[in-house]
Amino acid sequence: MIEDWRQRRAAKRITSGDGRPLKRLRWWQLPFRALFYLPLTQRDGRQMVYAIDIPRRTDPEGGRARAHLYLDGRHHAESKLPAAFPVEGGTIEVANSAFGLKRCHYVTTAGRVHPLVPDPKSAEGRRARLERSHPALSRAFGFLSVLLLLIGVGLNLLQLAEPISQIPPIANSVGSFRSPIHLPIWLNFALAVGAILASTERALRLRFSMLDHIGK
Repeated sequence: MIEDWRQRRAAKRITSGDGRPLKRLRWWQLPFRALFYLPLTQRDGRQMVYAIDIPRRTDPEGGRARAHLYLDGRHHAESKLPAAFPVEGGTIEVANSAFGLKRCHYVTTAGRVHPLVPDPKSAEGRRARLERSHPALSRAFGFLSVLLLLIGVGLNLLQLAEPISQIPPIANSVGSFRSPIHLPIWLNFALAVGAILASTERALRLRFSMLDHIGK
């Protein structure tokens, strides 16, 4: 029931495309644009290629980022995020976070989930190439990003618990809490920057958890 409601809402956000050609991804667009592909074969054997183009900016009219769907190099449809585009044999689902994408998958009618392929020149594509060519280094980066999130979020929550616990209704009901850790401002700022970088690295791999949500 909830899933059907979400799909109906997503369908209302979709508007038809204007047929313009898909522009190539330029190196200077790395911080501003994500591009993914989905090759599919129709029932008659014809090959088609869907592309999802996501500018990393908000829509000036609606305040939300948009995803653009291209079919065989032509603009086919667009939608505010989160988006769910009906395509051959399933749906392309796209969702973002404060640090980048958290979902860009093809979900078949049978329920199978397949990630789309990032453009090799995109930031996501370059991160995927690092994972293929240097798996040990990639795992080290992944471990470091989780560690930075755990440390940054954990220490900041521990420090925030003290002033929150001193709010009269909370203090009267559960008592006040004194944090054993009080870090200098510069270190808290460094931890916040580290958490942002860690969440950005995870977004390049389309990894998202509650830690990333809290980290923003």
